[in-house]
Order: sequence, then C-alpha cells, then structure tokens
Amino acid sequence: MSEDQQSVGTQQLSFALYGAANRMVRMHKPFLEPLGLTFPQYLVILELLAEAPLSVGTLGGRLDMDTGTITPLVKRLEAAGLVTRTRDPKDERRVMVDLTSRGRGLGAEVRSITQKIKSACQLTDEGVDDLRRTLDALSQPASE
Repeated sequence: MSEDQQSVGTQQLSFALYGAANRMVRMHKPFLEPLGLTFPQYLVILELLAEAPLSVGTLGGRLDMDTGTITPLVKRLEAAGLVTRTRDPKDERRVMVDLTSRGRGLGAEVRSITQKIKSACQLTDEGVDDLRRTLDALSQPASE
C-alpha cells in the first residue's frame, strides 16, 4: 500500500499514542495479574511506595485522575487490604491514603515491573529518559 493510500488515521500522532498506551497496559497485564492488580491500581501503589500517606486529592492529581476515578480505585485497594483510608486529623475534609503492611510487601515485585517492561520494549535507560521527556512535554498544557 502506498503512503497516499494509507488511512489518515495511521498517519496521525494521536493514533500512535493511543496504540502505544494500549500496548503498554497490555504488556503490564501478565505481571500485574499474579499480584491481583489492575494497571490503574498499580499506578496508585507505585505513587504510594514513593511517598505515603497522600491525600486522595494529591494522589489523583499526581496520576491525573479526577475524584470520581481515584476514589473508587482506592476503595477497591482498601477492600483488597492493600491501603487504608483515614480522615486527616488536621482537616477532616481530606482523606489520607496509606499502604498497609501487605501493600508495602508488594514493593519489590511492583518496582521490578518497570525493568521487565523496559526489557520487553528493548529500551535503554537513555531511551526511557528520552521517551519520558517527550511524553511529559506532550502532557503539558500549550503556552498561549
């Protein structure tokens, strides 16, 4: 098929990003299933391993998830015994999320997934850094 016969969609950056994002989620699945985690739950656990406790709002902000998305996600992790939710004693309006000992126990396995994905994608550390910078730049609001 010649380039002019290709669909417009295959030539668009949006399609490439969409396909890459879906592939990335699918690549994580075999590593996450034995841990009983979905991809979004994995992202929450990674954030909490980096710093905890965090408020639901802060956690949602770091993961670019709104309250309607992050709250049920955290509730499911709580039901699985991986996190706790408690009211902030300094501000009762805020709900703080922390890892349980069981959640912290997943730390080594959860952190090792990044290396497995990097290997599967045949990316070097430099390649990962370059890709992350490019994607971070794309996720920033355009200057006006």
